[in-house]
Order: sequence, then C-alpha cells, then structure tokens
Amino acid sequence: MTNQTKNGKRALVTGGAGLIGSHITDLLVREGWKVRIFDNLEPNTHKHGQPPWVNADAEFVQGDMRNREEIGAALRDIDVVFHEAAYGGYMPGIVKYVDVNSLGTAQMLEVIREENLPVKKIVVASSQAVYSEGAGECPEHGLVFPNVRPVEQLRAGDWTVRCPICNAATKSVPTPESAPVGGETVYGLTKVDQEKLVLLWGKQAGIPTVALRYSCTYGPRQSIFNPYTGVIAIFCTRLLNNLPPVVYEDGEQTRDFSFVEDIARANLLAAETDQLDGLPVNVGSGKGVPIREVAEQISDALGIPIPAETKGEFRPGEMRHLTSGTERARAAGYQPQVDLAEGIGRYLDWIRTQSDVKDYFSEAETLLRAKGIVHSVAK
Repeated sequence: MTNQTKNGKRALVTGGAGLIGSHITDLLVREGWKVRIFDNLEPNTHKHGQPPWVNADAEFVQGDMRNREEIGAALRDIDVVFHEAAYGGYMPGIVKYVDVNSLGTAQMLEVIREENLPVKKIVVASSQAVYSEGAGECPEHGLVFPNVRPVEQLRAGDWTVRCPICNAATKSVPTPESAPVGGETVYGLTKVDQEKLVLLWGKQAGIPTVALRYSCTYGPRQSIFNPYTGVIAIFCTRLLNNLPPVVYEDGEQTRDFSFVEDIARANLLAAETDQLDGLPVNVGSGKGVPIREVAEQISDALGIPIPAETKGEFRPGEMRHLTSGTERARAAGYQPQVDLAEGIGRYLDWIRTQSDVKDYFSEAETLLRAKGIVHSVAK
C-alpha cells in the first residue's frame, strides 16, 4: 500500500510550480497526500516553461485562475486548497494584479460554493505587504502603528518612521496581526483582497480558512528570471554578473526573512490544526535584518567582494521596518528551523546549478523609474 492511499487527503496547490507552491507540494507528497498542481507557468517567473522541480508524484494541470472552467475542473474531488497563485512583485501593472489576485480568488471561492464542491479547508497565501508600516515603539505612547511615510519626506532623504500621535521617532518592534492593514502597493492591496475574501467567505460558508501572512520568503527555486521579486535572488544574480547589489533608501531598512521550507511547514500546520481557523497569521522568523547586511552576507558567501550601491532612490509606499510578531503561529506549534545564514547558503548551492544566471534587474530598474515606481531623493 502506498503512502498516498494510507493518507487519502487530496490537496490542490494553486501556483504549485512556483517557489512556495512547489515546496508545499513536495512536503504534502512526503506526508502521503494526493496532490494536484494548478499553475499557469507565468513567463516572468518560468521563462523556460514547466520547471524540472515539479513533483513527478503530483498531478500537474496548466491553467489560469482567471479561467472559470479551468479552476473549476482543478477543484474537483479536492479536500484542502493551498492557494498560492498570485501575480507578484513590484511590477508597474495594475489591472493584472487585480484580475489574477483579487478576481481570480473571488472566482475560485464562487465556484466552490455554486458547484457545492466538497472542499473542507482553504489556506491562502497572504503577505506582510498587507501592513502599511511595521509596528513602532514611541518613547511616550508605547506601541503605535505609524502611518506610511509621505513621499515629500522621503524625497528629502528623511527615512524616519514617526509616531502618528506625537511625531516622535519610533523604534521598530514586531508587528502583531492586530496592526492595521491596507496595502500601500497594488500588490499589497490585492493580498488584502485575497485574505479578506477567503476569511469572510469561510465564515459565510462554514468552511475553515486560514490566511498566512508570509514574511520575505526565499530559497531554492526562487526565480532568477523575475527582476521584480525576491531581494535575495536579485542580489545573487547581480553579484554573479559582477554587478553591485542595489539598495534603496540608505540600506538600513529591515525585513524578516523566512526560508521556503519553513513556509511550507507552516502551510501543513495550518491545514492540520484548527487553532488558526478563521484567522490571519504572521509567518516569519521574528527577527529583522537590515537589507544592506543581507547584501553583505551574500557577497561574503559568494566570495564576490562588491559592496552594495545606494543611488539615493526610494519606492513610495514601501515600509521601513517589518518584523513579524509570530506568537499566534508559535502557540499553534510553528517553529522556523532554518536561519538566514544556512538559508542563504542553501540558496547559493542551488543557484550555482543554474545555467542562465543573467542580470534582469538593470532593464527592469529603468522601467520602474519611468513608471514612477522608483523615485529619487531631491538634490
């Protein structure tokens, strides 16, 4: 008897050929699930079509979240949906984000309900991008949730995050799930849509749902072709082409990084426990790391001593600091297992096996400036 027939659980992983979805698929297969992958093989990410890491023990279906018939067929006989499919990154489009992420998710939920499909749970990939700015500690007012820094302030080269009550400089602290959400990029806005749609629908339909707010996810299989997503991947491809990593602001902004296998474990936990049902849940390391330090770690690990380049540029709406408050996930049993140094090493081991490591960032950077996604500090 195979492991799959012993378990009997049937999962659909949308976006299952991508970074996170493929690792979720691998973990589920190892745990005895029967898995169907649904992926449109977005050319920005999958330049050469279906990647070689698609699990041979899973069923692969190429299809698009925007096609009602295709997603409806993929949902047949599924117990749990891991909804990872999304159009992502800092790309200049608007319509496609909304079409794929917001409307695609709404359509999937509608199909399940209208066709009375036997889905028993949905775990949706949300993001730390739903937060406007990370939580701060004010000397006078304690825990506060600062406003987005105005473009005028950033244009003056002032990166300070200020208290919304007294305007004092704040100290970055872990951001709890109770922080206000809004999304200050089109991508972030559509992730808010996705998680709110899924959680609201779950309450109405009486079906358990969980929204996992991932921190910056990285690891093997992160696309080396997409210059708009994944700072670690972008830094690697730049350095491997003897080009400096480009950092915005002053490089001291911090992010919480999660190794992709830890993210996969969080998904399995969310599927198997009821402690997180109906909730948004931060998934991260609980540690903030300066972006410049990440560039230095990658440079050291590669043995390519090219310092990061600061051009006096910034991206409006980008948060200064974000460290995930992970108490809710940890209380349910989540424990990240791979720290940043080990994770970067494992990513570099993988990227060295890739034959087409080119710099796609330079051309993209020009486009981002032209479209107003990247701005310059006033001289």
